[in-house]
Amino acid sequence: MDETAVDRLLPAYLGRQRWFSGPPPESATVAAREQLDDGLEWLLVDAAGGRYQVVVGRRPAHAIPEFLHGQDAAVLGVVGDDVAFDATLDPEYARVILSKVAPGEEGNLVRPMGAEQSNTSLVFDDRIVLKLFRRLHAGANPDVEVTVGLAAQGFTSVAQPLGVWRRDGVDLAVVARYLAGGAEGWALALTSLRDLYAGASDDPAAAGGDFAAEARRLGEVTAGMHLALAAAFGASPGDPAAWAALVETQMARLEEGDVDAVKSKEFVERLRSVASPGPAVRVHGDYHLGQVMRTDTGWFVLDFEGEPARPLAERQLPSSPLKDVGGMIRSFQYAAAVALFERDAGEHETLRPRADAWERRNRGAFLGGYYGTAGIDDVLPAAGADRDAVLAAFELDKAVYEVLYERAHRPDWVEIPLGAVRRLLDAR
Repeated sequence: MDETAVDRLLPAYLGRQRWFSGPPPESATVAAREQLDDGLEWLLVDAAGGRYQVVVGRRPAHAIPEFLHGQDAAVLGVVGDDVAFDATLDPEYARVILSKVAPGEEGNLVRPMGAEQSNTSLVFDDRIVLKLFRRLHAGANPDVEVTVGLAAQGFTSVAQPLGVWRRDGVDLAVVARYLAGGAEGWALALTSLRDLYAGASDDPAAAGGDFAAEARRLGEVTAGMHLALAAAFGASPGDPAAWAALVETQMARLEEGDVDAVKSKEFVERLRSVASPGPAVRVHGDYHLGQVMRTDTGWFVLDFEGEPARPLAERQLPSSPLKDVGGMIRSFQYAAAVALFERDAGEHETLRPRADAWERRNRGAFLGGYYGTAGIDDVLPAAGADRDAVLAAFELDKAVYEVLYERAHRPDWVEIPLGAVRRLLDAR
């Protein structure tokens, strides 16, 4: 393969990828490369302060393969007599990569799972899924580390890992069982809300798509996940001062005038004064309805990489399990608001009581399932004021993260999380 020609094409190619962080880089340096097969090359590329994994395939330029049609962003360019492209689009090369990650596993029908922010996932025969990490960090990838740890503890609500591709201590890819026929929690929640908004009653329990039973079961699975995480990775004393510092840092990222500074300071001080914070354990870190899937056999938890906008070291820090609980509670409020946005603006005030009722009902059901799980109190703050303060802090932390995300990507939605931030501060 003409290495120099391929390398020259990398900056423009990287700049077109959703998983690349930032604007197109001015340059890119290949730190390592390996020929995986004839016409298939694996690259480690340094660009704009990050390290990325790229797999490059080549086919004759005079016979462009059908799978490249409409995939302009994935084409690097013409190199000699060949066209160079993202090899994950090529079923034949995808099978070669699969054999590298999980020797012995095979798959005939290959399809992508869709654009993802930090990885590329391929499904083989609707049976197994290959996740190729794109932006790489030193050390273990949290998604691999936590999934393997949970499976080793016998936690069955996670896709069983079948193979890991690791090089020089860096996780490059993982293969796991594919959850065929599953439905994402976010989609199920929106379906429930659409039923409620289109019906005649304000009572979510009376709507055809009541979600409360699923929310309760999800709470039970979440508690089981936290107990398994504590068993797999251990626990350390919770540190409310450190949590308060994180919340304070997060609040400082808001714009002037977003919140009342006095209320913000009082909130942080209340968190700092928590006397019985409970332990800190490994947590999911980016827990919401889009990270859980309902199959015929129950709920499964997905994607343990944590919030991509936070530094890796921060994502790996042990924390209170209430960080995940707060994230899921925020997701209930978000789903209710997003489903409301789908309706005509003239209906919003009429339907808002239904949105609030749906959120209260499913928040209560989720917490009922979670707090009702045997043994969960062992990894939580003392029940009462301290538990409420820690949960509110992590709800606030997540809501501020959402404000920053919406402001950068969907400014029309920023009032959803900003309103939540203000309500949480007003409630203190």
